[in-house]
Amino acid sequence: MISRRFRSSGRRTAAVLTAMGALLAAGTLATPATAAATPGGLDRQALRESLDAVHEAGMYGIYSDVRDGDGTWRGASGVADVGTRRPVRPGMVHRVGSITKTFTSVAILQQVARGAVELDAPVGRYLPGLIPGERGRQITVRMLLNHTSHIADYIGPAFPSLLEGSTTSLDDNRFRTFTPEELAKLGLGAAPTGEPGAVPGRYSNTNYVLAGLLLEKVTGEDAERYITRNVIRKAGLRHTSFPRTPHIPGSHSKAYESWFGLIDPPRDYSVYNMSWAGTAGAVTSTMDDLNRFYRALLRGELIGAAQLAEMQKTVVVLAGGGQMDYGLGLYYLDLPCGRFWGHDGGVFGMGTQSLSSPDGTRQISFALNLMKYQTIDENGNLEPSPIDFALGDHLLLALCGQSAPTAKSSGTPFVPLPADRLSVKR
Repeated sequence: MISRRFRSSGRRTAAVLTAMGALLAAGTLATPATAAATPGGLDRQALRESLDAVHEAGMYGIYSDVRDGDGTWRGASGVADVGTRRPVRPGMVHRVGSITKTFTSVAILQQVARGAVELDAPVGRYLPGLIPGERGRQITVRMLLNHTSHIADYIGPAFPSLLEGSTTSLDDNRFRTFTPEELAKLGLGAAPTGEPGAVPGRYSNTNYVLAGLLLEKVTGEDAERYITRNVIRKAGLRHTSFPRTPHIPGSHSKAYESWFGLIDPPRDYSVYNMSWAGTAGAVTSTMDDLNRFYRALLRGELIGAAQLAEMQKTVVVLAGGGQMDYGLGLYYLDLPCGRFWGHDGGVFGMGTQSLSSPDGTRQISFALNLMKYQTIDENGNLEPSPIDFALGDHLLLALCGQSAPTAKSSGTPFVPLPADRLSVKR
């Protein structure tokens, strides 16, 4: 999305990326929901050139899937492996991070439709042993899904070196298995970020780990298996899964992490135990599958109209130093040509964005294989990279056509902001 620059809490301090990323919407390109409809047609040559421009600006590899009605354009530019120079391909499987949250939310709302879960019921009703007492009575299921529970994120406690200006935790935990209960307790054990239900909310991956545990409680089965059968398969997705090993299934790119220059040269984290992300961010998918998923969701093929309306009731949520209009595992972004719904995701070395028009006719999903490539200035501000302006141009061209302003001319780059919403020392 078109992003704001963000400021961290202290000098030489920067926000960093978690399992679930957020590319935060804002900037001068945002427009009211009543903006003109998205223009028809796909300029394939321009899309190709704009994707190449992202690679030429410094991104190792990018692949993108754009749809306009029945028309589809798929492209890739750059390399999947900087050593062998193996090229990226449009159909590669990718870790999509926090886009997993939409899948998990859909599963919960299916249970709402069945009467097994009430959105405004206290979570203590479903998880009394995990969230007991007053907290369990005050926090509702809805508050988990829209990040107004103010339960802290577990990323800091799970990867403590990130709070100390070191990335050693990334390597120490490469093959560690975290249980959902362990992650939930790490978040619940930290100081709350506010009172339950208070707006603005605070983005926290702990909310969606708890949502997965709640899903297991009411269905009696493993949450990832339930989501696979009732969401992924129902949507007809052929290349989307929760991998059971540290490897990405199928043809895929490597995943290069720079961590704002702390890892130089960027290191490959494509082999990684994703139990640390679980129902908050462990899904792998292709860009075509993501477009199919959001199209099915917005057209009422996965949940009913009443449940989709609940997903699209938004509140302001703070994340990464910016804010977004967040519903239940879904947010919207207003562009010059209209409103688009979706989510983004970021894990170590991989970033993803998926956006769709309200009727699912105009869509983009794209993936990056190099993360946190930007620099941090001495005041702790993120300095946008030429990559970010090129990403903005590709996004606007894909969704709004040639009439859209460029990111460079408007001065609003598309910055994949860090998603762990932590402050770390540099």
